[in-house]
Amino acid sequence: MDINKDLRIHIGKQISVLRTKKKLTQQDLEFFTGIDTADISKYESGKINLTLRTILKFATALQVHPKELFDFEFDITQYKVEN
Repeated sequence: MDINKDLRIHIGKQISVLRTKKKLTQQDLEFFTGIDTADISKYESGKINLTLRTILKFATALQVHPKELFDFEFDITQYKVEN
């Protein structure tokens, strides 16, 4: 199990859910964030890492607090954290 990949997928789904609730398209999000729609699709599917700056761009564009991008169930106890 890959905690980084799983978190990317959960955060990406949350971005997609919030975008849909706000009735925004990926093109709308591109306009508000400056992030290309192809990359938005990759973020929403968890294929690429989000930086803090990217998280802030999405939160600002979606008009939500950044913590709302992390508002999902996640059982961290099933992962082994390696050094």
